[in-house]
Amino acid sequence: MGGAMSGSWITNRQVEMYMNARNKGNNQQLAAAKAGISERTGRDIEKNKRRDPRQAERDWRTRKDPLGTVWDAELAPMLARTPQLQPITLLEYLQQKYPGKYPDKCLRTLQRRVKYWKATDGPEKEVMFRQTHEPGRLSLSDFTHLKGVTVTINGKPFEHLLYHFRLSFSGWSHMTVIQGGESYTALAEGLQNALWRLGGTAEEHRTDSLSAAFKNLSKDAQEDITQRYQALCKHYDMTASRNNPGVGHENGSIESPHGHIKRRIKQGFLLRGSYDFKSDVEYQEWLEGVVNSHNQRNAKAILVEREHLRALPVSKTADYTEVVVRVSSSSTIVLNRALYTVPSRLKHEVLKVELYHDRLRCYLGTKYLLTLNRKRAKSGEPRARNVDYRHVIHSLAKKPQAFRRSQLRDDLLPTDIYKNIWQHVDATMPPKEACRFTVKLLLLAAEEECEEPLGEMVLAEIESGCQLNINRYKDHYRTRDLVSAPKIEVFQHTLQSYDDVINFKGVR
Repeated sequence: MGGAMSGSWITNRQVEMYMNARNKGNNQQLAAAKAGISERTGRDIEKNKRRDPRQAERDWRTRKDPLGTVWDAELAPMLARTPQLQPITLLEYLQQKYPGKYPDKCLRTLQRRVKYWKATDGPEKEVMFRQTHEPGRLSLSDFTHLKGVTVTINGKPFEHLLYHFRLSFSGWSHMTVIQGGESYTALAEGLQNALWRLGGTAEEHRTDSLSAAFKNLSKDAQEDITQRYQALCKHYDMTASRNNPGVGHENGSIESPHGHIKRRIKQGFLLRGSYDFKSDVEYQEWLEGVVNSHNQRNAKAILVEREHLRALPVSKTADYTEVVVRVSSSSTIVLNRALYTVPSRLKHEVLKVELYHDRLRCYLGTKYLLTLNRKRAKSGEPRARNVDYRHVIHSLAKKPQAFRRSQLRDDLLPTDIYKNIWQHVDATMPPKEACRFTVKLLLLAAEEECEEPLGEMVLAEIESGCQLNINRYKDHYRTRDLVSAPKIEVFQHTLQSYDDVINFKGVR
């Protein structure tokens, strides 16, 4: 190459250094030395014959365009009609139409060309308009999963998701462990927990479209959830809003922070060294500790925002769904594809049930009776069951042979230990005796509240080859807590002592 482009490349910085030296009165030789160039290059600079070729615009090709005959004639019009076409699709189109002319190595050329076309001639893209966040104006809710993490409760996988509440200005967050899927009940409980922990409310509360909560619901049921959500926000003097379905960035002030806080939670698990908890309560307490440490990083902004929050109402509002059910002749109730046993005394009674995301609170009239853990049937599976043998064992003890063919037989056995005991006695005892022994064992466990130690004792005897004897177990557990009667010494007063009392000074 000749002319202005001849010789080695020099940078704009070298040109600038050379000219600065010349302007300070240095001769060409000294100025060139300071710029690290030759004296001849310095003369070319003064004659404007030298520049950085990397800064020069090039309007020619160094090799033949492999798409020259088809780009403007075929491919560009195809992209104009259907911008979603991918480069690999266009290459396969060319290979089919022009066999042998466009090998696979043309894919990279097509990718660059399509990328440039989309940037210069493609359809307009949606632009995000970042919002100014004012203290006390906006709060947001959403549900999220901890992907790549398996939390366990006593070693068993714990299926759940996390409800996340956040203030857009300060970033104050609160998380609630939710069992089951997204629902109005989960939203109401999580939101109220967050607001009462925060100590105030924002002007507006925004959530996603609750499409998961609406799934498989009738139009009337969907409208009912919408009205209940509006009423919930009104109770807290907040304006209720929902972003449009499928437009996640409208909830961007919480969607993006999901990632930040979930990374902190995963790091917390690594420090803890375990994903296992004794109960969901322990898991919730640990989670709150992690979120609180996250909030401490925004302490100054949170103090500012608290001054702009609205006051809480006098009390919470209902964060459950109320259902009325009748107890069947089997002492069971059915709710949302799940069967629950209740104490046999409630047979044929009508119960009012407060249905939460993780529990059922049962009432007879206005009197609270008991709380049951909520069960959910997975898609495609039969009805879920929550069976407590203690609810029906006294009735079963009157007719133990009903145990063998009972639809709830396996569920009446509370643990794997008792299932193993049943398998053993069923295989080694006559059928009637096996049922009678198992039912009496459950009755003893219920009456003496010794389910775990009793089961371990019987299983140990089975493994050691001892003969099982229900009366021996009864004697062991029904006498273990008996306390011998205290020995009371009775002192018999003499008749003279009574005379002494009568003749005591001041007494006649």
